[in-house]
Amino acid sequence: MFDALSNRLSDIFKGLRGRGKISEENVAEVMREIRTALLEADVHLEVARAFCDEVQKKAIGAEVIRTLKPAEVMVKIVHDELVRLMGPVDPKIPFVTPGPTILMMAGLQGSGKTTTCGKMAKLLQSRAKRPLLVAADLKRPAAIDQLEVLGQQIGVPVYTERGHQNPVKVCRNGIAHARKSDCDVVILDTAGRLAIDDELMAEVAQIAQTTSPQQIYLVLDAMTGQDAVNTAKSFNERLELDAIILTKFDSDTRGGAALSVKQVTGKPIKFIGVGEKLDALEPFHADRIAGRILGMGDILSLVEKAQGQFDAEEAAKLESRMKSGKFGLDDFLLQLRKMKQMGSMRELMKKIPGMGDMMGDMDIDESELGRMEAVIQSMTPAERTNPKVIDASRRRRIARGAGADPSDVSQLVKSFEPMRNMMKAMTAQTSFVQRLRMGTQFSNMMAQGGVPKMKGSTAAHKRVLSKKDKRKRRRK
Repeated sequence: MFDALSNRLSDIFKGLRGRGKISEENVAEVMREIRTALLEADVHLEVARAFCDEVQKKAIGAEVIRTLKPAEVMVKIVHDELVRLMGPVDPKIPFVTPGPTILMMAGLQGSGKTTTCGKMAKLLQSRAKRPLLVAADLKRPAAIDQLEVLGQQIGVPVYTERGHQNPVKVCRNGIAHARKSDCDVVILDTAGRLAIDDELMAEVAQIAQTTSPQQIYLVLDAMTGQDAVNTAKSFNERLELDAIILTKFDSDTRGGAALSVKQVTGKPIKFIGVGEKLDALEPFHADRIAGRILGMGDILSLVEKAQGQFDAEEAAKLESRMKSGKFGLDDFLLQLRKMKQMGSMRELMKKIPGMGDMMGDMDIDESELGRMEAVIQSMTPAERTNPKVIDASRRRRIARGAGADPSDVSQLVKSFEPMRNMMKAMTAQTSFVQRLRMGTQFSNMMAQGGVPKMKGSTAAHKRVLSKKDKRKRRRK
């Protein structure tokens, strides 16, 4: 979402690097460029202006002008101000005892409200809850059918009353059904409209008044930009929202809504939809999003995603091996397999510190992981433990087994050592500035060939014969 803004800010801060000291005029010039970048990203005008004024005031008063590394201090100040702009956010859901806890979803048609209901039910299931979906969208054709299909996919019951025209009664009956069937969370999927009107507002306000939900979430489409902010403002005036769920966060929209909505409405973004699959709903963390915008990655989200693939014992063992420097190609192979299960390589690499700036110029071939896996599998256990023993004859043997080129084996082995050292460093607790510097080092390493590029196809047609094979061929 923030690619364009992230690239612009990166270019701005690059202009500060290398300067021993800067003046107040330099800071003012940088802030003008940042304000332009924010406006191009569709950030609300007043929000962009207030943000830049605050950053400039802190920059001049935070010894940026007297420091020897002004770029790092400026990035730190901008990061902290972005966190303040979007947060604080508490992603926890306040569950009540005795239940059920009632969550109400509101929003316009096309914002992804019904799909978000399914995603929320899936998220609650992973937290050992027993959700019930209530189909209270009686206006849109097939809305009930869509919710039933989503419920079947994740194994969550759906309460419906077909042919009914009173959504308030459906919600009330659904909550009563949840109590009888021992469901501890009820998710109300209310109707939307193509635009805000009195009928819509009266309906959702009546449902909220009758059911007294613990949380009212407004589902907004991030691709609508400042329109999403205006929608949130209108809904909040009638409903008293608790938080906002921003969908299509993985789209190529400019991201202005995410940066503006909290400041304009006073309501935080609590969850974000990061894909089409039903497990693609994540808690919103202002500090992590700020890190992504500034090209510092999002290691914590990456770790949490990885924890879904590793159990606690596996993760502890892996971290111990990283810290001790015993991380071998066997461990790397396990990581490759887990990475393939975690999603797109491009999206994962964006969360690595320093990689955000480079993704625009990088051609990511998803099949590279498979070729790297084939090369590692062709090695003996001793070679995987200590890749330094791989000489020319071993490279040829490994290449034949993997259907690769000997130079591919050589490139993988050469790249593994610096990658292992960087992974070891990343497991240590580091400060903000250290993380920033580490990100720069990592991106430089990747730019110099840190991710091995397999030739693959060359070896598929040209097999390297050993001396023994050549003798056999001559005899024939």
